[in-house]
Amino acid sequence: MKTGGTAILRRTLVRNRRRLGIGTVLVCLHQVAETLVPISIGVIVDRAVATGDVFALAVWLCALALLFLVLTAAWRYGARFIVVAMQNEAHQLRMEVAHRILDPRGVRTDLRAGELLSVSTSDADRAAWIADITPRAAAALTAAIGSAIALLLIDVPLGLAVLIGTPVILGLLQLAAPLITRRATDQQAAVARASAMATDLVSGLRPLRGIGAEVSASRRYRAASRDALGATLHTAKSSAVFAGVSMTVSALLAVGVAGFAGWFALEGRITIGELITVVGLSQFFIEPLGVLAGLPGFLALARASADRLALVLDAEPLLPAGAGRTLDGSELSLTGVSYRSLNGLDLRVTPGELLGVVAYRPQDAEALAALLSGQVPPDRYDGELTVGGVRLSDADLSHARRTLLVEPHNGDLFSGTVASNVTAGRPGATASEVHAALSASAAVDVVDAHPEGLDHEVADRGSSLSGGQRQRVALARALVAQSPVMVLHDPTTAVDAVTEHTIAGGIADLRHRTAALNPTSPTVVNRQTTILITSSPALLSVTDRVVVLDDGTVAGEGTHSQLATENANYRQAVLR
Repeated sequence: MKTGGTAILRRTLVRNRRRLGIGTVLVCLHQVAETLVPISIGVIVDRAVATGDVFALAVWLCALALLFLVLTAAWRYGARFIVVAMQNEAHQLRMEVAHRILDPRGVRTDLRAGELLSVSTSDADRAAWIADITPRAAAALTAAIGSAIALLLIDVPLGLAVLIGTPVILGLLQLAAPLITRRATDQQAAVARASAMATDLVSGLRPLRGIGAEVSASRRYRAASRDALGATLHTAKSSAVFAGVSMTVSALLAVGVAGFAGWFALEGRITIGELITVVGLSQFFIEPLGVLAGLPGFLALARASADRLALVLDAEPLLPAGAGRTLDGSELSLTGVSYRSLNGLDLRVTPGELLGVVAYRPQDAEALAALLSGQVPPDRYDGELTVGGVRLSDADLSHARRTLLVEPHNGDLFSGTVASNVTAGRPGATASEVHAALSASAAVDVVDAHPEGLDHEVADRGSSLSGGQRQRVALARALVAQSPVMVLHDPTTAVDAVTEHTIAGGIADLRHRTAALNPTSPTVVNRQTTILITSSPALLSVTDRVVVLDDGTVAGEGTHSQLATENANYRQAVLR
């Protein structure tokens, strides 16, 4: 269901209506009490001080003290209700965005990771400002109306000046709100782009250092940061000018009312107590009028953030819901598939086969891995992709993910322990299954290298481990999952040749040759299907068959030894 920025703000008010209702009533009561303070002082001057009535002075002073008690309590508890509502709404918006981003079906959006992070944090907080803006507006209007009524009772022209001047000022200032909204939207988009670039740079810091691209990357980030700074200063300038003008106009109105009251007092039209009341109300009136004048700016910021939230919350799912069919079997088939650089690809992998795929062009390997990952919607490729005879797009999504697992060559690790990372895809794995996967992926030494063993702490994205260690732990995680069909894309690019041979034999033994996960029955053959997209001769040497891709289609197939002997292009691409 489409929401839009305005709908998000409206929904915020509706689902927090209880807290906001109580909070609004209390802060409005606070403003009424604030309005009564200068009125009470004027009454005390006229009825007690001017007459010399001590008893009346004592009574009115007690009433004034009670008034201060009411306004203090009303503000304290009213503000508490409003702040709780605002913080709860900000949290709920963050959870909604996170849930939408983490939807297994994905989300169709052009926003990058850093931009999504900005939307789910700062934009969620700003959109929740509407829970504070609305009560403030109600309280300020209450104070303005109360002051105008009091002034009308004292002198009609003074009251009319406030009643007429206030909406005129607010109407004129409201003309600047669309400009502030546009500039706030541009600013938040620029900051989000800078955040996205910073996220990319931090995650790719090691490769950047490896190729010596730090200076170029720093230059790009500096440019993006300057753009964000410029947009922020541009917005700040507009907001500051708006606030300055609104406060100045409000102050001029208040000063004008007080000046006319002094003139009326000299002419005898109002008493000294009434003059004190008018002057007090004029001074008090500056604050609520300033709040009313400044609220359009804050509302513009909240609206801009709500519009950015809507970009995520309104985004269509990347993948279709599917027909809910289950995938039975481990046969994989691609028929006439065209996607990115792939051009009418036909490929069939039989159940239990250990298949190697060598792509002469890296983009063909990337396209095949992306397509098999199940993250590509069916409207973005031509042809048919089936697992066990069922179209992947028709399958139940959770079942498809369990059946077909694609481990990219740059798989991420999560903060936690080695054990929590290895068992992330299958928390119920036994100790023997975990050990078998660690052995097959040559990740045992990662565990043995630390006194904590499997409980060794892993930093976010596995930054506390070397590139080879991260790759082996990610591979162990994939092996523990025991998916009927598993695709590994260059799983050994960060390890040495000896370790690569160990991993090749481990994968073949674990998934194809013997039931390594069941030591009591070593003769049982696993019928899991494995596809190795790689140019590693060590990995290709353990495969049953190798398919060669060139120009997006199958250019040859055979065993590794046959192709190495008969195909010069294959030898050039693989043997090293």
